[in-house]
Amino acid sequence: MRLFAEMNREELHTAAPGSLAVLPIGATEQHGPHLPTGTDVFAVEAVAREAAAQLPEDVPVIVTPTLPFGSSHHHFVFGATLSLSTEAYFRVLCELIESLITDGFTRIFLINGHGGNHELAELAARDMTLRHPVRVAAGSYWNVAWKELVAAEAHRGRRLPGHAGDFESSMMLSVRPDLVPAVRPHRAGEFGTDAREAPAPYRDERHGWWREIDGFTDSPARGSAQSGARFRAAIVAGLARAFAEFYRS
Repeated sequence: MRLFAEMNREELHTAAPGSLAVLPIGATEQHGPHLPTGTDVFAVEAVAREAAAQLPEDVPVIVTPTLPFGSSHHHFVFGATLSLSTEAYFRVLCELIESLITDGFTRIFLINGHGGNHELAELAARDMTLRHPVRVAAGSYWNVAWKELVAAEAHRGRRLPGHAGDFESSMMLSVRPDLVPAVRPHRAGEFGTDAREAPAPYRDERHGWWREIDGFTDSPARGSAQSGARFRAAIVAGLARAFAEFYRS
């Protein structure tokens, strides 16, 4: 595994045609009153690099810098957010993919760490393969590693992935514990996520919902470093599996 930012132009020119480019995409936005605004960036960068490092030698991979901004306008109600509009973000993703194509890459995988980016990343992958003779994949890390996360019981008793709740608090306690306060909000109730991979039958959006839930979906206080380490290992295994499948297929 190599990092794009640490390579010079000659190294990239030689390596790009035969390598998988992994582009992590995150967001900078409010994560409740307890988690840092860079939560999505820290998490997706960690799992993308760790998964790439697990790949065998016959799957050469180059990980790009993480895009730290996403489609996050729905969090402006709380401030503490840097966001690109839907149109602008889609254009940014397309231009980054086209940059990698110009650099010589023919296999590109966008790994997403923020729910608001999901559909736009998939559309960017589709549109770029209509324009260029390359292969592009795009997926959110929790979806890509869903079966591994379910095997690790990450869906039990929490929203998966939720937002700034038990799951993301646990992930941050694993990745950057120095940024997570010991005392976090508690929300009473029983939480869980359907283990089936079937998508919801429709998308339901309601004005004012984020304000009503105070910007987090379940109980951050229930998160733990132990859970985060277990979830992180499951995600890394799932991403490594998917990267290898995509590269070899």
